[in-house]
Amino acid sequence: MQVDVHTGLMRGAAQVASPNFDARPAGVEADLIVVHGISLPPGEFGGPWVQRFFTNSLPPDVHPYFAEVGALRVSAHLVIARDGGLTQFVPFTERAWHAGQSSYEGRVACNDFSIGIELEGADDVAYEAAQYDALAESVAALCKVYPRLSPRRLAGHSDIAPGRKTDPGPAFDWPRAHRCVAAACRKAGV
Repeated sequence: MQVDVHTGLMRGAAQVASPNFDARPAGVEADLIVVHGISLPPGEFGGPWVQRFFTNSLPPDVHPYFAEVGALRVSAHLVIARDGGLTQFVPFTERAWHAGQSSYEGRVACNDFSIGIELEGADDVAYEAAQYDALAESVAALCKVYPRLSPRRLAGHSDIAPGRKTDPGPAFDWPRAHRCVAAACRKAGV
């Protein structure tokens, strides 16, 4: 995996443009990676629904949950499918709308200074080995081109929005993720 520092796009990821982003504040660079879990409908995997959600085209009549969330305007920089496949919705140089009301180490508005990576999953369903590998390779590729990022600056959505968000949930194996990220970063020379 490789990130083009000029375009903010990851080579090897499918590109699907989300309209739900804007510019980072002047002088602010990403220095945090936020790990999320997503499934639409909740607990179901596969299908076009996450892509439709991030492109504002989720049909409200297909599932009752879609009627609840369909008007939200959200996105992430990158989504990692159950098989490890990558889809990028927002260039890393831009501000994706993934964190909502949030704070990390005393700084509020985490969207301003973070990159959001969604893993297709649910709080109580084990994530796949391919997802840990893809996450690790993505983090290594990002750290290689964005010097303010670090393999030690990973947080869950639940860490930056405690009480409001629970993802990636207890099924996400943080020790495994950290081991995979460390190995991928060593391999990439980060």
